[in-house]
Amino acid sequence: MHKPIYLALDFEDFNTADTFLTKHDLTDIPVKVGMELFYKEGPDVVKKLRARNQDVFLDLKLHDIPTTVYKAMKNIAKLDVQITNVHALGAGEMIRRAKEGLVEGSNKSVADLIAVTLLTSHSEKTVNEELRLSGSIDDSVLDLATLAKVNGADGVVCSALEVPRLKQRLGEAFLTVTPGIRLVDSEHDDQQRVATPAFAKQNGADYLVIGRSITQSNDPKKQYLKALEAYNRGE
Repeated sequence: MHKPIYLALDFEDFNTADTFLTKHDLTDIPVKVGMELFYKEGPDVVKKLRARNQDVFLDLKLHDIPTTVYKAMKNIAKLDVQITNVHALGAGEMIRRAKEGLVEGSNKSVADLIAVTLLTSHSEKTVNEELRLSGSIDDSVLDLATLAKVNGADGVVCSALEVPRLKQRLGEAFLTVTPGIRLVDSEHDDQQRVATPAFAKQNGADYLVIGRSITQSNDPKKQYLKALEAYNRGE
């Protein structure tokens, strides 16, 4: 069964995250484990979540020389996560080696490998003036997504705003994982390119990542179900 919404566990340690999930009856939903939590707890945090059958998106955004990423992905594969990622800016050989590592290291199903194109916190001004990538964000994202697909990635992390163009160029089967999701009554915080769950669904997003709109709400369970309903309705 397709589980479209991953809750970002942006907590300082597993005990805090686990207490939150248990208190709000969210121990059966897909979750995203990012750098803050993983670097505090290590692989054990993933093992504990997988032990109770929670789907995990391990969001470490690997970006290193191809051999190092290959070896790291072999280790990640043993954790039996559902999604993991690299930075598309690491280029083609690194992406290919990452996929090889996942395939060779997996004892069960192989995780979907997605590539980060440009962070949703980046504005076009940042991309043009600081990263020195010419042209529009949309064009840069499309170029990086194409590079990722050609080299074996299953999809990309992108803004929901970019999904239609990516799907049109790279095919419906190419996965789009969209952070920067906010409910209608939520603040944008430090995100620049944001969208609601319904808008993301309408644009064809396969997976959403939602954090503060749920974790900082007065009723996280209600907010999660509200987001899920909005996505499923697409309105």
